[in-house]
Amino acid sequence: MHSVWKGSLSFGLVNIPVKMYSASHDREFKFTLLHKQDMSEIRYARICKLEEKEIPWKDIVKGYEVGNGQYVVFNEEDFEKANLKKTKTIDIIGFTKEEEIDSIYFMKPYFLEPDKGADKTYALLRDVLQKSKKVGIAKYVIHNREHLAVVKPYDNAIIINQLRYQDELVNLKDLQIPKSEKAAPKEMEIALKLIDHLTKHFKPEIYKDTYADEIKELIQKKAKGKKIQPHGEEPPPTKVHDIMELLKASLAQDAQKPKKKTPKRAAE
Repeated sequence: MHSVWKGSLSFGLVNIPVKMYSASHDREFKFTLLHKQDMSEIRYARICKLEEKEIPWKDIVKGYEVGNGQYVVFNEEDFEKANLKKTKTIDIIGFTKEEEIDSIYFMKPYFLEPDKGADKTYALLRDVLQKSKKVGIAKYVIHNREHLAVVKPYDNAIIINQLRYQDELVNLKDLQIPKSEKAAPKEMEIALKLIDHLTKHFKPEIYKDTYADEIKELIQKKAKGKKIQPHGEEPPPTKVHDIMELLKASLAQDAQKPKKKTPKRAAE
């Protein structure tokens, strides 16, 4: 597995050499863009606006516009020189309880692996985080941007979960959210019962991407020249006067499902 970053995880005055690895990957179909007329592949080209010709990556640089058509060119060494400590350090700047961080802030997880000679200090931080039941709030620079993150134990490893900054969130004031709508007491009662019936422990391994299987099935049908028919129906919006009846029907539907028997514990 290829590391995406290498540096130190800073814990007070303790620096733990680590390597960062992406802890997730995108699940998507590898569709190829094609020219509709002749089915030939489409490629992206980097065209110079002045010369109207394609430019190879080796001749492309990053520039920041400081005036009308005037640019300051920055290379990777320049980005590092801005702050050597920040570009080489995941700096834990404080600790907090994980439940204080709303899930809207979480973005992307990474695994941290101890580099040579760092096993003991790595294990110390992992174990003390587990015992304290706290997570570290850290800042680090990758891809020329400073990120906020949570540092926490995960099984025997330490993960760093990238967070969004507050100013990256869309302001709720830009949306039309109801303020004064209030549910009837009976509707609330039945809705709570429905939630209770549907409450279970979160087990991520039981959730599968079934839509991906349906797409694969359609691909196979189209490959065989079969006509594709729409599957399922778009659900209509619930009318206000139907809420109570639909809640009752949902509760009755769940009650009819066979419940899994809890296996008896063996005698100790």
